[in-house]
This record gives sequence, C-alpha cells and structure tokens, in this order.
Amino acid sequence: MIGVIIRKELRAALVSPKFVASFGVCALLMLLSTFVGIREFQASREQYEAAQRLNEQEMREQTAWGRLGTRVFRAPDPLQIFASGLQNDIGRWSSVDAFNPVKLKNSVYSDDPVFAVFRFIDLAFIVQIVLTLMALVYTYDAVNGERESGTLQLTFANPVPRHVYILGKAVGAWLALIVPLFVPLLMSLGLLSVFDILLSAEHWLRIAIMMGASLALVSVFIMSGVLVSALTSRSSVSFLVCLVGWVVTALLIPRAGMMTAGYLVAVPTAAETDSRLDGFSKERWNVHMKELGERWRARNEQLTGKTEEERRAEREAKEWDWMEEDDRSRKQVQRDIDEYATRLREDVRNRKLEQERLGFTLARFSPVAAFQLALMNLAGTDMGMKARFEDALTEYRKTFNTYRDAKVKESGTFGGIRISFDSQRGMKIEQGREETLDLAEMPRFSDPRVPLRDAFSAALVDIGLLVGAALLACAAAVAAFLRYDVR
Repeated sequence: MIGVIIRKELRAALVSPKFVASFGVCALLMLLSTFVGIREFQASREQYEAAQRLNEQEMREQTAWGRLGTRVFRAPDPLQIFASGLQNDIGRWSSVDAFNPVKLKNSVYSDDPVFAVFRFIDLAFIVQIVLTLMALVYTYDAVNGERESGTLQLTFANPVPRHVYILGKAVGAWLALIVPLFVPLLMSLGLLSVFDILLSAEHWLRIAIMMGASLALVSVFIMSGVLVSALTSRSSVSFLVCLVGWVVTALLIPRAGMMTAGYLVAVPTAAETDSRLDGFSKERWNVHMKELGERWRARNEQLTGKTEEERRAEREAKEWDWMEEDDRSRKQVQRDIDEYATRLREDVRNRKLEQERLGFTLARFSPVAAFQLALMNLAGTDMGMKARFEDALTEYRKTFNTYRDAKVKESGTFGGIRISFDSQRGMKIEQGREETLDLAEMPRFSDPRVPLRDAFSAALVDIGLLVGAALLACAAAVAAFLRYDVR
C-alpha cells in the first residue's frame, strides 16, 4: 500500500512545474557556485604558492640571523568550495619574528570588499535557502490540497491506514526533491575532476557526511510542510504559514540567537584589544630603552680616566658580554609583551567562547543553524578555525625564535648595527658582520588540520538535532493527520 502511495506522489511531483523549477534552479546555482568556488580555490592556491616562493626568496636574501623573520600563509582546502564558512573572513597570513605577536592579516573580504557585500554562494547556502524553501513548496498542500480537490475523501473510501498515507506522501516528496539535490551535486563533483582538483579519501568521506546532513535538513522541512498541511484546511493558509515559518526559522532565529548572546556576553572588540596590547608594548619598550641608556652611560663611566688604548681593550674584552646582557634584557621585554598578549588573547577568547556557546545554543532552535554549524565543522571552516591557526602559529613562533637565537649564538653576531658611546668621541654606529644564511635546518610550519574523528564528533550534535527534529515533525504530522477531517 505504501509503495502505491509513494509512486503516485513521486509521479505527480516529477511531472509538475515545481520539479522543473526546483531542478533548474538547483542545477544552475550548484554548478555556478561550484565553478566559482573552484576558480576561487585555484586563485587562492596560486597566491599561496607565489607568496611561499617570495617569502623563501626574501629569507634567502637575509644576511644576519638577528634580523631573520618569516611569514606563514594559510593553505587553501578544497572543502571550502562546498562550505566556505569563515574561510574568507579571517586573515590569510601572519609574520613570525622575535618582536611582533602572531596575527592573521588580509582576509579575502578585506582585500576585495565587494565579496563581503555579495557573499559567496556554496552548497551550504543552496541547501539552507533553496532546498528548504522547495521542500515547503512541495508539501504545503500535501494533505489539504488533496482535500480541496476531493481526492482525499476518495482515497479513504478504501481501507488505507492514515499513518501509511501520510508517510507515503512524505517519502514521495522526499524522493522527488532528492533528484534536484543529487544530480546537480554529482555534476558539480565531476567539475572537480575537469579542473584537476584532487580530493583525498578523507575529503570524500566528509562530503558524504555533508550529504547526509543535507538530507536530514531537507527531511525536517518536508515533514514540517506535511505537518502544517495536516493542521490546516486550506492550502492558501498553509502556504502562508510555511512561508512565515521558513523566514523565522531560516533567517530570524539564527541571527536573533547571536544578537542576544552578544548583548548578554560582552566581548572586547579587536580594536580595543590591539589598543591595550600596543599601549603595554610601547610602555614596556620605553622603560627598556631608558634602562639601556642608563646601562651604557654606567659602562662609559667605568672607562673614565683611562687611556684610549685601555678603553678600547676593555671595551673589546667586554663587548660580547655587554651584547649578551642587552640581548637578554631585550628578550625579557619581548617575553613580557608575549605573556601579556597571551593573557589578553586568552581572556578575549574565553569571552568569545562563552558568547559563542550561548549564541549557538539559542541559534540551534533553528535546524538551518544546526545544519550550517555541522557543515562548517566537517569542512574545517568553523568558528575555531582562526584560533587553531593562531595557536599553531604561536607554537611555531617559539620554535622559530629558539632556532634563530641558537644560530645567532653559533655565528657569534647579532647582525644589524652596534651603537656604542665614548666620552670623547660620543656615539659610534658600526655595521654588524653579514653572511649568507643556511636555512636548510630551519623549522617549517605545518597547517593545523582537524582530524575527521574530531570534526565528526563536533558535527554529531547538530546532525543529531536535525535527525531528531525530522522524527519529531514526522510524529507530529502523523498525530495531526489521525484527527484530520478528510471530508
């Protein structure tokens, strides 16, 4: 019996204008978004490789270990084609040296603001906006439309169980909507091969899980449409209810949740954080320069009353010890600044995490928000993307500076310039020794990647919410139809 109902519903959907419209829109948007995403990925990859080569060349041109610094760039990932998430919002590179804290700079949207105005369309957007709306269009008149045409009463002139009928209607609509989703998706995945975008086995597995989450979200809206249709007697009323519900669910609840969290949990802005860090850094360096000047004056006073040869001999004997003392003082200043920056960043991050937890909890009342969070976690473009990269950069900076300091000590020179004071000649500036640097043993940065197990664990809660919402809507639709007047 249920097979007959499913075939009837599927046949009616496939020959309807709704199917043609949904397939055409989905195919056009999915192919277009995949093509644009591939071109953006290729451009990002070319920029990444060119920036890497330029940075390597600049480092090879360095002639003093004391001045050695590098830049680290974020490598693009093919999954950003399907779920861009925060990929375009956060910075793409950071400098790594002994003086400046790590900070991602130059996001895509900061370089090209027009992309921020017209946000990137990806698979997540198409499923969230287009397919969920199509699901409601397919099902808003699933029950009351049959009642208005008189076929519902004729159907139940036969011994058809009500729960079988309602499930058959839902499954038929579900199968009809799967075609506009999977056929364009398979064509889009074919474009990856055409443009030589290689995906690993883990990438394919993540995409498969994304498809499962997409089916769960579509199921939620299909069952919701059937439920509304079973609760109303007129299709015009159910269409209006479905439209309003879609606007509230897809657009208002996620934004209202984050706005409420932002109001309840205050987080310092990036400008405020940078201002506090800059103020502390300037104050600490001013104290250091004052102490350095006093230290040099004290050293020169120790040489007062001696002949020029004695002063030169004593200065040459103590020069390395003085340089090491000054370097220890400079490193202590930098450590103080780094520790303050770490505490400041941790405080801001903890507040952001608290705000995000509250905001996401409220936003998850919308299945659309749960779906988006699940896809972002699976693609690695979630809210923790920036923190993961900056944490990895901070650890790499420690390793890089340790390597640089060891090379400075091994070479016996800090490079750069040397400033000395003499009571008779005054200030003297000398150029440090320069040499060609051998960077073969320099530590390399490795991009932080979220293992599939961790990504799936993070997305499992949201996928579970989607499945639970679909089952709840299904149970509610069956319960509502059991009391429905078919006459």
